[in-house]
Amino acid sequence: MTKNTASHPLKDYPQTAELKSGTSITLKAMHADDRSAIMGFAKQLPEEDLLFLTIDLTQEDSIDGWLANIKAGSSVSLVAYAEDELVGYATVHKETAPWTRKVGEIRVNIAPKMRSQGLGRLLISHIFDTARNLELTKILARMTSEQKGAQTAFRKLGFVAEALLTDFIVDHKGLSHDLVMMTFDVDGLSDQAGGTVKI
Repeated sequence: MTKNTASHPLKDYPQTAELKSGTSITLKAMHADDRSAIMGFAKQLPEEDLLFLTIDLTQEDSIDGWLANIKAGSSVSLVAYAEDELVGYATVHKETAPWTRKVGEIRVNIAPKMRSQGLGRLLISHIFDTARNLELTKILARMTSEQKGAQTAFRKLGFVAEALLTDFIVDHKGLSHDLVMMTFDVDGLSDQAGGTVKI
């Protein structure tokens, strides 16, 4: 039987976009041939960024696991290139437990030198559109309370802060940070939507 690739969630990629700085960005679906570029990207990240990641991008096994999730369909990931350099990624990871199989989590990361140029908002917008086409009922984004820019970008898309977990994260200096959980109700069914959470 011929495999139907038309239904692939990233079938419309690669795409190009221009940041407010004038930098041209190519967005494409992540594949195994991006493996070394991801490793190079991880080397640019400050230690505090690596601390808050759900996987250790400095380890080859972690990236192989990510690629395996993409192949299995539990993750859908976009990578952003400026010329030949990978400068950011966005992924939506679908939960596999039966009771959370309709929940997806968005994760976004940007190279330090590319921040404050609009790349984060660009990636969030594209991966959000992708997530809405994956038959999910709820989309989740997690960040520290200090990441005000990320909170603003998600809020503009209709996400609401549903939970604030105090002192949930401990950094390499032993300092604690609050974790903000923001969600988007795809079907608009939640009676919690629009509620106020102080962050």
